[in-house]
Amino acid sequence: MRDDSPSRTAAGVAFRRAQHQVLDQPPVFVDRLARALLSTEAQARLDSRPAGGLMSSALRAFLAVRSRVAEDAVAEAVRAGVRQYVVLGAGLDTFALRNPYPALRVYEVDHPRTQAWKATRIAAAGLALPPLTTLVPVDFERQTVARELALHGFDAGAPTAISWLGVVPYLEAETVWETLGWAASVVGDTGHIVFDYASRPRWWQVGQRLALRRLARRVSSVGEPFRTLLTPVEVSRRLTTLGFASVADLDPGALNAEYFAGRADRLRLVGSGHVVVAR
Repeated sequence: MRDDSPSRTAAGVAFRRAQHQVLDQPPVFVDRLARALLSTEAQARLDSRPAGGLMSSALRAFLAVRSRVAEDAVAEAVRAGVRQYVVLGAGLDTFALRNPYPALRVYEVDHPRTQAWKATRIAAAGLALPPLTTLVPVDFERQTVARELALHGFDAGAPTAISWLGVVPYLEAETVWETLGWAASVVGDTGHIVFDYASRPRWWQVGQRLALRRLARRVSSVGEPFRTLLTPVEVSRRLTTLGFASVADLDPGALNAEYFAGRADRLRLVGSGHVVVAR
């Protein structure tokens, strides 16, 4: 990560989220501000409408649907009375700018350099973070989420909704489970955490293994290698041990059935990405 730019993967996710708005109709996840936070170079590339191949569209679909799951879960939590939402590894996520819930405080947690770059893009777009948004700078491998949130006014005793998208594979396993342990202690009876992870394909899943290998090479080439892959059995067992009472682990098959069935453009997921909703 350079001093004057965000994480390369965060920028790539933002670009594909914006791509989804123009290439995939109807979008699975609607984000009217996705384009606004891109760099001018990325906006020009978006306007040229590069579609890519099957793997590009499948990755785009996964990035879109995980945000859809997260924001659907937030809507449910707000209806249940939750009033604080923590976005871990926020990157160029735009929820805080689109927040439709007047009483919901949003804590955006990310590396300070990514936050600084995002602030310049927000200003360039003529936007401003709403008053109920709090930026919490954290380096996940060197600082604890609990301590840094507490320093910024987070109420650990109140029910909390949490999203943690596109982060787990890049962390050491110990950090992943420590963070999920913290989440279990703060979600309360009406909160939750939504996170995604890459599973280890079985030996016979040749296509998934090749797709994961290709993606791993790509992120490693920009200095952000995958460090942790999980299995559904391990995720279920560990989350139950941590105290979660309900774990919905949505694999590509479940996500395709719920969000991509019957699409004329045949947009769908492939690969080994899972989205988990733990309560």
